[in-house]
Formats: sequence, structure tokens, C-alpha cells
Amino acid sequence: MRVVEFWRTVLVLFALLINGKAEVYIVTMEGEPVISYTGGIPGFEATAVESDEKLDATSQLVTSYAQHLEQKHDMLLDSLFDRGTYKKLYSYKHLINGFAVHTSPEQAETLRRAPDVKSVERDWKVRRLTTHTPQFLGLPTGVWPTGGGFDKAGEDIIIGFVDSGIFPRHPSFGSPSSDPYGPLPKYRGKCEVDPDTKREFCNGKIIGAQHFAEAAIAAGAFNPSIDFASPMDGDGHGSHTAAIAAGNNGIPVRIHGHEFGKASGMAPRARIAVYKALYRLFGGFIADVVAAIDQAVHDGVDILSLSVGPNSPPATTKTTYLNPFDVTLLGAVKAGVFVAQAAGNGGPFPKTLVSYSPWITSVAAAIDDRRYKNHLYLGNGKVLPGIGLSPSTHPNQTYTLVAANDVLLDSSVMKYSPSDCQRPEVLNKNLVEGNVLICGYSFNFVVGTASIKKVSETAKSLGAIGFVLAVENVSPGTKFDPVPVGIPGILITDVTKSMDLIDYYNTSTPRDWTGRVKSFKGTGSIGNGLMPILYKSAPQVALFSARGPNIKDFSFQDADLLKPDILAPGSLIWAAWSPNGTDEPNYVGEGFAMISGTSMAAPHIAGIAALVKQKHPHWSPAAIKSALLTTSTKLDRAGRPLQAQQYSETEAMKLVTATPFDYGSGHVNPRSALDPGLIFDAGYEDYLGFLCTTPGIDAHEIRNYTNTPCNYTMGHPSNLNTPSITISHLVKTQTVTRTVTNVAEEETYVITARMQPAVAIEANPPAMTLRPGASRKFTVSLTVRSVTGAYSFGEILMKGSRGHQVRIPVVAMGYWR
Repeated sequence: MRVVEFWRTVLVLFALLINGKAEVYIVTMEGEPVISYTGGIPGFEATAVESDEKLDATSQLVTSYAQHLEQKHDMLLDSLFDRGTYKKLYSYKHLINGFAVHTSPEQAETLRRAPDVKSVERDWKVRRLTTHTPQFLGLPTGVWPTGGGFDKAGEDIIIGFVDSGIFPRHPSFGSPSSDPYGPLPKYRGKCEVDPDTKREFCNGKIIGAQHFAEAAIAAGAFNPSIDFASPMDGDGHGSHTAAIAAGNNGIPVRIHGHEFGKASGMAPRARIAVYKALYRLFGGFIADVVAAIDQAVHDGVDILSLSVGPNSPPATTKTTYLNPFDVTLLGAVKAGVFVAQAAGNGGPFPKTLVSYSPWITSVAAAIDDRRYKNHLYLGNGKVLPGIGLSPSTHPNQTYTLVAANDVLLDSSVMKYSPSDCQRPEVLNKNLVEGNVLICGYSFNFVVGTASIKKVSETAKSLGAIGFVLAVENVSPGTKFDPVPVGIPGILITDVTKSMDLIDYYNTSTPRDWTGRVKSFKGTGSIGNGLMPILYKSAPQVALFSARGPNIKDFSFQDADLLKPDILAPGSLIWAAWSPNGTDEPNYVGEGFAMISGTSMAAPHIAGIAALVKQKHPHWSPAAIKSALLTTSTKLDRAGRPLQAQQYSETEAMKLVTATPFDYGSGHVNPRSALDPGLIFDAGYEDYLGFLCTTPGIDAHEIRNYTNTPCNYTMGHPSNLNTPSITISHLVKTQTVTRTVTNVAEEETYVITARMQPAVAIEANPPAMTLRPGASRKFTVSLTVRSVTGAYSFGEILMKGSRGHQVRIPVVAMGYWR
């Protein structure tokens, strides 16, 4: 059967080559998808879900209507084109009605003109955007006990990961024999079998595992030898994110014989459902990602963790919220699934977000309180700071320093860039053995063709006591992370300190008239870099974390919607890694890795959302999001306003006072999120109203994507019931409305509002009492006092008589007209 399928694919590709360059297109069709079909077609009863209601994919109604949609997709293609001139990759039935097809541009034009076809879009690429963070976030003492302890935290909640797969045999994903996972009937996903080992990927902890690569294969980007035609993680990224959100508790993180603590996910008892759609060399394709999300919602996940976003906004001036990806996520939220998405890694520059829509939670990355530092002690008494997760050289002993360029076996090997210390065979072992090897940090380390791990291996194979890696020049934005190594080693990142080392080495190393070293006289020793230092100036917004303001279209016009939504740890996060993973050259073959990115921040929020969902199983995605946002903090551990890493005029890194464009509502506070007092709820109809009210969006385009006419307006997009207020173009006075719902006991709230001087703010009523489950409206009026050409920031604070505090950020830019 496989042979027949292979030759059929070859014939399709051959035909496509004859017809012109084929590409993947995503086609949306007339007719409701499963989640919004209200009936009307003879023989098919309604399958629509109410807002935030779970999709019952096992019902005969859903199955038969989904088959009906797929048949319509096939019939359309058969009626337009000859078999063998195209290949349908996926039918999308549950969240959007459409399909992905690999075909020629000419055939795509024919599809555009076909009856019942609403849009045809060329596929586009996406990219991949812990031991200590549970303690930093207060989970073991403040959150897990409320749910029965770590061994119950996240029980029966299913988190779906659209990522690079998983390494199923990692201890972070093991099923404990002492308290095994039972069956979970609400989940309907399947488990693929590893084609190499013939073993299932699932074990109770991992409850589902599938891979999606049809678009990648059609684009010619898929390499089965390194990408794995299975859910196996060929990258490391997917294992890392899954472990951050839901990895088992108390897993020792061991590298090079040293234990760096014990790892745990945020919700260590939650189940993991894997939907692999990202790959090592090229990232992924939207057609595969949409198929993965559609399947995850069909299967019954509760939470979706997306460490994925577009490579960049397309050049056309289209709405950021309206595309197959974001509309599929809107469908997921309608089906009751909470979505956490990485905000992007384009910081610290404004408008670098790749997560735009109000129905998802966009997560920015913070640096937590743990930093690693080390020191090089020179024979002249100077102490040079650096980074290096390494043991120290022998205490009270110094060692001779030898530079790689001075211990070459043959001058002809200069073409190999020997100062990188990547090739032990070009260095003289007799001169290196027992000494400290000095290497140079070149551009090869930046692009990934050289690694600190390889320097360590080179030094060790030559018998060196340790190594020093000196950075002599640095490009703006270069980020240095500590890397665990098994022998004493240090990276000197400060160029001036590297010069101090080189000056000392040169002045203490006599040479003959040809420049050859007569004897090595410089000495030094390396400190212990294995112990972290805990800082109170945390959290801080990481330099790389994408910044707002949010954009509503791809001409970069500002949106009336605050993004990112929230800040969570995303810098130097320890978590599981796949030994197959080659994404990070310093962790090749390792079982754990410490890496950074908003990719690491999003699963923190996904895991914490699982804990909120566990305590409040009937809350909507918007209610969970509101609880996380309104209870977040704007202060660091020392009680000072949050700071953000930023570039100075000299392109060095500095700290500035952070704004909501850096952190959204603030840094996540899991303990308070479990008991927020009030929530700002919203559902599918509200999001449609937001779309229909946003200026510049074509109502016809909204209908194309949502199958719903614009019958509902909220006056201004700022009136969407989000736990924040953003007005990008404030003229004179504008009043917005919010509705809060009490999710605690009866309580009286006093409302105060404050704003920077350029904009006046007033909230009404000044106080209100809400019974359990009751909802109340309040208004916020903003008035331009002076036009500064910059945004003004403020907040609404609601203080409850029972101790609840509900805070929402306010952002506005004033104009005279």
C-alpha cells in the first residue's frame, strides 16, 4: 500500500512540475464548519456549539456533517481539475470550512473564480518562537496545595502542544508506577506508532501523539532522516515546551555529572497531547499548523500551547486578525479551548509582535531571579567576570595559559579558524595538556557552526585543565547564555575584559623574532560557576521579548487592543530536551537544555491556565485569561516598578521602566489567579462584534472567514470586554464600557482610576456591590488634555471589601482631531 501511495505522490508532483511551479494554497469555502453549523441542509442536523462549549466529536451528527464537508471539497476539486494535477493535503472541517491543496498558481486562480470558494491564500511559513520557575512563581507553596499537592496539580486537564514533537522516553514524561494515569474518555485523539521502534508514543502521561507534514513535504522542505515522519522530536523545542507546562515533578536535571536542581512543569499532573507541525531546519507551514489545531480541538484538548508565529507580517495591507491561522484559533476558543501563544522574539523594538488577536493570550518573556556568573583569576591579580556553568579549577592552584593560535601543529591549518577550538586535531596536545586553553569567540558561534560544547570537548580531549573563550568584538543584539560544561570553562563576554586578558597574555609570553612563543608564563584559574545567584531585581522584561503596540493590519496601523497580554518567565529556562535535538548546538545529545525565548514563556501560561481550569472547570477561555491578567503584578521582587531590557545609544544593554507595551497587564501571579474576585468575560459573539467594529475591515471579508454577517456592533473596538483598555486615536472624550462578573462571595468594590497627565480619566460608578455570580457594567471616560505624540499609560483599580484586587491597564494616545 505504501508503494502505491509513493508512486501516486510522484506522479502528482511530476504533473505539477509540467504545469508550472506548484505551491500550497489554503482554500476556504461557503458553508459553516462543524462548530458553527446551525442546520438547514437536508439530512444534516445542527452541530454548532454555544460559545465556550466543548465540541462533541464522537456524536454521529458531527461525524456525518464533517464527512459531508470533506466530500464537497473533493467534489469541487474533481469538477475543476484532472486527477493527478493536484494533491489535496488536508480537509479542514471543525473550526474552518476549507482545505489545503498543492497545485499550480494557474489552478489556484481557477479555484478563486469557482462557485462556493470564498478565499484562496498561498501558504506561508511559521517559526519556533524548567527547574526554578515553579518556586519563583510560588507554585509549590501557594498553588499546588490548593489542588491536592503537586501529584494532583492539573489532574485530568489536557494540554495540546503544536510544536516539534516530543521525546517520549524522557523521565519528564514518564507515567509513574506508584500512581498511574487512568483512561480519560473525554479525549479522542490517537497515538501514532514510532516507525523505527514500533513503540507507541503514548503512556498515560502522553495521551495523544500525531504529526502533520503534508505541506512541508509538498514544499520539498521535509527530510525524513532528520525531521522524523512521526511525533518524535527531531529538534528539542517541543520536548522543552511540553516539560515547562506539564512535565513531571522532581526530575533531576543532570548534565556533565552535576545536578542543576529538580525540574517540574507548572501543572505536573496534566496530560500531554502532541501535535507535531514544526521541524528543525525550516520551522513549519500554516497549512500543517491549522490541520494540527483543527485536530487538537476535535480530539478534546482543554488548553493549547503555541510557541509558533509567522516569520513576518505579509506585505499586503490585510487585517492581522483575519487569516486562516487566527480564525482557526477563534474557532478553538469558541469550542472552549484556552490558547497561549508566544508573543515573538523581535524585541526590544516596537511593533514586533507576531500574536495579534483578542481571543488568544499573547505571552511576553521575563528574566527571573536566577543568574549564573563566573570569574577568571589572572596571575597579575586581575579578576575578570564572565559566564560559564562549570566547576572550578583546583582551589589554591594556578595554571599556565596557552592560546590556541600559539599551539598549532601546522601553520597551514589557519584556514580552519583554529582559535575557535572546534578541531582538536589541529592543536598540539603536548603544549595544551595540563594547561588552560584560550580560544576566541568568532562569528561562527553566532551562526551556530561553532559551539561552546565543542570547545569543551576539544579542551578535554587535549588534556587541558580548562578553557577560556574570549569575545573580542560583539555585534549589537548578540545574546550570551551560560552553557553547562564538564570541565572548568568561562566565556568572557565583556570586550574590555577580554582585552585585559589578551594584554596580560601577550606581555607575559616571550616570543622569538618570528613571533613563535619561547615559553608560556601567564597563569590563571577559573572559579565555580555552577551556583546561581538570586536577584531581587526580578522579573525584568527580556531584551528579545517582542513589544507592542499591537497592529491591526499589515500596514502597521495601531490596534485598539493591548498586546502582549501578560509576562512570564522565558529566559534561561531549564527543561527536558530531546537527545535527537540539534536546534541548540550546545545541547546536542543532552537530556536537558537551558534556553530562552517567548517560546518558553507561553507554556508557563498554558500550564498555569491548566491549574485555573482544574479549579474552575466551567470557566470560559476569556474568564481564565481575565483571571491571569487582572491579578498579575507590575512590581518586581524588591517592590519597584518592572523594568525592561533595552538598547542604549551605544547599543549596549540598559534597563528602562517597563510599560504595558512590554508586559501587557504584568507578570503572572498564579496564586492570585486562582481567586481573582471578578472576571471580564467574553465569547464568540463579542469577538465577532470586535471584528465588525474595527475600522478598515471589510465586512465581506469577515463573513468569508466566519460565515457570519456583521449584525452586531459595539460602537468602538475598545468596547470589547477585555481586561485592558486601549484607544490608539483618542479625540476629545471617549467613553468605554466594561462588564465584570463576581466569581466569589458578595463583595463591595471601590473603583479608582489614574492616568498620566496628558489624558484625564474618570470611572463610574465609583463603587459597586456584587452578589455571587452577578454582573455589573461600569464606564471609563478618557479626555485629551494635551497632545504629546506619545501614548499615555494608566490603570483602573478595583479594591474589594474581602481583599480582592482587580487591576486593568489603560493605554491611550491623544489627538486634537
